[in-house]
Amino acid sequence: MSVRVESITKRFGADAGRVTGVSGVSFEAPSHAITSLVGPSGSGKSTLLRLVAGLEQPDQGRVLVEGEDLTRVPVQARRLGFVFQNYALFRHMSVFDNIAFGLSVRGASRKEQAARVSELLELVQLADYAKRLPDQLSGGQRQRVALARALAPRPRVLLLDEPFGALDTQVRVELREWLHRLHEQTQVTTLLVTHDQEEALELSQHVVLLREGQVEQAGTPTELYESPRSAFVASFLGGAQILKGQVSEGQLQLPGQELSADVDHADGAVEAFVRPHDVRLVRADEPGGAPARVERLIRVGGFVKLTVRLDSGEVLQVQMSRTAQLDLGVEAGDPVRVDLGGIRVIARRGYSI
Repeated sequence: MSVRVESITKRFGADAGRVTGVSGVSFEAPSHAITSLVGPSGSGKSTLLRLVAGLEQPDQGRVLVEGEDLTRVPVQARRLGFVFQNYALFRHMSVFDNIAFGLSVRGASRKEQAARVSELLELVQLADYAKRLPDQLSGGQRQRVALARALAPRPRVLLLDEPFGALDTQVRVELREWLHRLHEQTQVTTLLVTHDQEEALELSQHVVLLREGQVEQAGTPTELYESPRSAFVASFLGGAQILKGQVSEGQLQLPGQELSADVDHADGAVEAFVRPHDVRLVRADEPGGAPARVERLIRVGGFVKLTVRLDSGEVLQVQMSRTAQLDLGVEAGDPVRVDLGGIRVIARRGYSI
């Protein structure tokens, strides 16, 4: 069941105080895939999901599921499953009854409810928890119950609004892996709202990156990560650092360094990006690269984060393994040379991208 959003606009408030939530947004979420809606706070992610769910009505545009226009169809008739960040479970009802709730509302018999709930409890790995109340579960377990409840009526599309946002880091990582396996089994078309770019890149087959209520770029995780169309996309997904330079006769001229340009680009001013793990440091007495000095070095488990200032004034973040740092023999305050061979051109300044 593909989801298509066509030129959706939604404003909130009245008259002069109106605020635009999303403006002219269009994208398609492929059938049987997880599509992540990502972006900073206030970019319109949750507003867009609520518009697809029918919890908000657009001022303009349409929402279609498998070609069917649902824009004016009531929430309960859309056959969509919705999971919120705060679980929204009925605290006085058992796990079994929470999962069965949507089935009972739709008139399913107790036998049908029991069969479907048992199936889902196995699917979400909570078969022994049917009689427990939500308060007797961990946060991760409650979210799995919420997902099972959303899946119980066999929705056409599953809508997830920051489903792991209230959980600690380790539980989030575990549930990401679990959700990936769950999706492989169910193959239900899913829209996932998240501010976590790692979550989006790991879970999704398709990503829609929003900025100030509009689509900045949409495509596969690899497309957005490897071929960003703007400095914003490059920096938001993967923490790329943006440097300004010049392309002249196939050469990319950066502060203190000249490289072969990696794209067929007209001469002129450009923006280029490089990610911390793509910056290579060499000893100060070795040839090549731009002269710099290590301002800060932080050890984080098996890798090291360094802040490096080029002699030209630019500051770069560098990430390398602890082993590589020990082999290099560099510490805070030491001079080094910076090899930016992994840098790539994004776009020419002043041009629409």
